[in-house]
Amino acid sequence: MLRFGFWKDRTHNLARMGMADLVKAFATYPAVHAYLGLAAISLYLVQRWFEGWLPLLIATGLTIIVYPLVWYVLHRWVLHSQFLYKSPLTAKAWKRIHFDHHQDPHNLVVLFGALYTTIPTIAIVTLPIGYLVGGLSGAAMAFAAGLLTTCFYEFCHCVQHLNTSPKTRFMKRLKQLHMWHHFHNEQGNFGITNFLWDRLGNTYYPKANMVPKSPTVFNIGYTAEMAQRYPWVAQLSNNTRGDGNPRRFRANADATHNGPAE
Repeated sequence: MLRFGFWKDRTHNLARMGMADLVKAFATYPAVHAYLGLAAISLYLVQRWFEGWLPLLIATGLTIIVYPLVWYVLHRWVLHSQFLYKSPLTAKAWKRIHFDHHQDPHNLVVLFGALYTTIPTIAIVTLPIGYLVGGLSGAAMAFAAGLLTTCFYEFCHCVQHLNTSPKTRFMKRLKQLHMWHHFHNEQGNFGITNFLWDRLGNTYYPKANMVPKSPTVFNIGYTAEMAQRYPWVAQLSNNTRGDGNPRRFRANADATHNGPAE
């Protein structure tokens, strides 16, 4: 990630941040700027190719409806898969897009998705949907909706990791469910703002005592034994591990994320 300004030479520990700190960090994060910039370009193309409002509304609605399913599928069967770390070609990407987040859930630097994975995924999912219902303008509208929905999801995800209690009952519940995913059992509660697909996929647990404590909650299956067999993620992490406890900005953490903590 290109880092500058508020993000240059700094780490951001959500356990030590308040909402005002998060808003500032979020508003200055380069990936957020990329999403908003691409959304603005897409909306410009929408009005250039405009043919009617109904296809645009349908494209937007379908994108918002499909998004939770796509997130669930990717989160459960890709990000928590056991195949990405087994190849040197995908180990670095898997480390960046999810392993680091479970190793250190409060590290804002690795909480956001990596642009080289998120933007192609948004495009692959949204462009065909939009094109089928509205041609070029529908495709551009669906892509913009996907980008803005991603911003919303990313912000909600950040809020769930803040060391503060949400004000509404709804947000408190979302935070609780997501924290159990990170600190109790990672094989369930894959949603962020919507747990419908967890319910349908039999991965929803409304109470922590309904499922056993997972021994791999912080390494998501990349155990010390797996690291011996498939060493690439371990090598990229300077052989630091947080299997029994998240790394929490340790001094010997991955050099990629070193810097004074907030």
